[in-house]
Amino acid sequence: MTETSRKTALVTGASSGIGAAYADRLARRGYDLVLVARNVERMEELARRLTAETSRKVDVVGADLTKSQDVARVEDRLRGDSAIDLLVNNAGMALTGSVLTAPAADVERLIALNVTAPTRLATAAGNAFAERGQGAIVNVASVLALVSELLDGAYNGSKAYLLTFSRWLGLQLGPKGVYVQALLPAVTRTEVWERSGMDIGMFPPQVVMDVYDLVDAALVGFDRREDVTIPPLVDEDQWKAYDKARLALQPGFQNGTPAPRYRLKVSP
Repeated sequence: MTETSRKTALVTGASSGIGAAYADRLARRGYDLVLVARNVERMEELARRLTAETSRKVDVVGADLTKSQDVARVEDRLRGDSAIDLLVNNAGMALTGSVLTAPAADVERLIALNVTAPTRLATAAGNAFAERGQGAIVNVASVLALVSELLDGAYNGSKAYLLTFSRWLGLQLGPKGVYVQALLPAVTRTEVWERSGMDIGMFPPQVVMDVYDLVDAALVGFDRREDVTIPPLVDEDQWKAYDKARLALQPGFQNGTPAPRYRLKVSP
């Protein structure tokens, strides 16, 4: 790989957990890196290690993606750096408690980080990649995108949004040479649990996935160009059946009158 042909991946939430694991694996695949997170010290330590082990170039960008001006700086990097051909939208958070009990400011931060930031960054990257005729976007959602009953409500909703947005974006950008993958982890050993006041030890060890196992599996799905990758799901036919049933609902929505069960019965 020559200097001019080297590609670059921009990874958000790269100071720990899934983001740091992506940085490691992508560097070993030959990518230069742009690491984005609030914790610059951690990213610099990771950058030194990866540069020493892989000889890749690693830039560190300190940014709080709950702040619009910081998101704008990363958008500018995605638009202006033609070497970047992969965006990993990984940064995210969960609430302490639920959306009914958490402070409003925390809910606003969650929406900014889990919804607004990845939407803006994927849009900036998608347009830039489409102009160049190639590129890929990985949006880290969650299996909770498909689960209404668990966690804090807002986190689930934000990941459901990201799943829907990713699939729509893939349909728009695929013909322009841009691949979009939605990654749906389940319980993964990261710091998000501690930060949201939850103990990962409440889960049986056999259901907790290591971040490197997760990312290695995600990259298999990436190489296969899956639009949705669910690493813990053993029976892929279950997902296919779910998605088929979802699509089968759509013709039933095309009805200009209420369904019979919603019509008032008039007494004679």
